[in-house]
This record gives sequence, structure tokens and C-alpha cells, in this order.
Amino acid sequence: MKEALNRLINHEKIGEEEAKQVLINISKGDYSPEQIASFLTVYMMRSITVEELQGFKNALLELCVSVDFKNYNSIDLCGTGGDGKDTFNISTLSSFITAGAGVMVTKHGNYGVSSSCGSSNVLESLGVKFTNDIDYLKRSIETTNICILHAPLFHPAMKNVAPIRKALGVKTFFNMLGPMVNPALPKYQLVGVFNLEILRLYSYLYQKSDKKYSIVHDLGGYDELSLTNNAKIVSNNTEKIFTPEDLGLDTIDPISIFGGNSIKKASEIFKAIIMGKGTNEQNMVVCANAGLAIATAKQITHKEGFEIAKESLFSGKAKTVLTKLINL
Repeated sequence: MKEALNRLINHEKIGEEEAKQVLINISKGDYSPEQIASFLTVYMMRSITVEELQGFKNALLELCVSVDFKNYNSIDLCGTGGDGKDTFNISTLSSFITAGAGVMVTKHGNYGVSSSCGSSNVLESLGVKFTNDIDYLKRSIETTNICILHAPLFHPAMKNVAPIRKALGVKTFFNMLGPMVNPALPKYQLVGVFNLEILRLYSYLYQKSDKKYSIVHDLGGYDELSLTNNAKIVSNNTEKIFTPEDLGLDTIDPISIFGGNSIKKASEIFKAIIMGKGTNEQNMVVCANAGLAIATAKQITHKEGFEIAKESLFSGKAKTVLTKLINL
């Protein structure tokens, strides 16, 4: 590690295989917490390369508890986090709306590190069970259209990194990796990223995969469609600027999608929205994101997906998915 750190501090890059090996060595406990923290810090001070990101991704997928869900043709909806916006749990709510619309969802998530409340925090507070038992997960997706893949249960090799990330309290390259290392290897992916540089990296890596994908960066700095600004969306064959007007919506005030600064507040907002009692701005934001996920999975237009998402939310189908999941 010392040699690699010296090279990185001198603004050198490491190759794909070396990046992979460093992460494998971290998982084996070969490095001290101080060395790991220094390694993470380097990537807060300079951009990660495609080769480095690919190497880190390959290592985590090789080390993870794999889940063979390829027959379900599922989608994952998640963001990198790290945008510093403290919105409510938009992608998590959108996942249940997507499942309510009949699209199977393998939701990969974790506790908040760079935010006050990650998807796992709010789902746990609602009574959702976390497990890596394959039979349970298959029963979950077959009966509710969704299963929750709580990252620490599927990436046990990263136990040496978790407390360091928590102590640092800021985004690291693990934020970029999260959406890429879903152990179910979903066929479809909607992923939000916190800046245009990460969008470029994701686009390059996803082009080389067989996924159907939509990568989103909201130009106001959000890692999802916020409706507060225009957004850039890159998919398999298109690259476009999205505007709220594309869905017949107005631009909204950022305060209307603030999620509070506690798990309790985040859970209250989550329950209100999924029960159909959210504000119009909250409802439209989750339906815009779910609509894009549905469009990605069904290969239809975003507008068509948006209408399906609204029906899922307002008919109570999304709420039924959550209720079934909690009672499973």
C-alpha cells in the first residue's frame, strides 16, 4: 500500500488490475485503517480514472455474495449519493412505485454515509427485513415484485472500510461504486450521479455492458431528477437534456423535496407519500423518477412511464408492495 500511496500522491494513476488487487487486499485486512483512509482521501482530491473504477468494481463483484436473479429481468434504482442535498428518499420510494407498476426491482442500498438517512435506514425503520437468504429474496420478488439487497450483507469483505467511511462522513469512491455492484446483476438500471464527470465515467463503463440503462445527473447538482432544474439523461442510444416541461410539469422549489435531518423525519415523509398523502411536488418527483425506471425497463417513452407511475402511486399499488414486503 505504501508504494501505491506514494505514487498516487505524486499524481500517478494505477491500472485496472492493481486497483482490483488493492481492494482485495483491503478486504483481507492487509492494510491499517490509516492507510485505507489515506487511500480513500486521494480520490477526494482528484478524479478517478475509468481503469481504476473498473478495477474496483471488478474486485467488489468478485468478492460479493452473488445472487442469481437473471431470470427476473429486474431493475435497480439508486443514486451514488454524495450530492449534499438531503432530499427525502426519492429513489427508494420510486422503487416501490416501479414495483407497483409490475416491474421487478432488485433494490441495492445501504445506510447513509454522506447523508443523514440512506435507503436502508428508512426501510429498516419501516420494518423491512434485511437478509441474504436466497429463498427469502426469491419469495420476496415473486410475491411483491421487489427484494431488498442490503449492501453489508452482500459485501462482507468491505467490513474493514465501513467504519472508516462513517468516520470520514464525506463521499468517497465507494459512492460511485454502489450502483455498479448490485449482486443481482440486474438487466436494467436507473442510476443517478452527483456530477457530470461521474456521468461520463458511468456512461463509458455501461456502454461496454449488456445492460439497458439510464444515467441521470440533475444540473442543480442532484443525483436524481429533482424537477428543480433541467437534467442530463444518458441511455444506451440517446443523450438528452430533460426538462420538467417534458412531463407537463412546472419547475419546483428545492425546499419542497427536503427530507429533513433525521431518520424519523425521513420515515414520516416516506409513509405520507406512499399512502398518497404527499404534496404535489413530492408526488411528481417520485413519479418522474419511477417513470424513467419504468420507461427503461419497458423500453417506452418517459412520458408513458410517468403516467404508469402515477397510476401505481395513486391507486395504492405501491403501498400494497410495501405492506406485503413488511409482512413477508
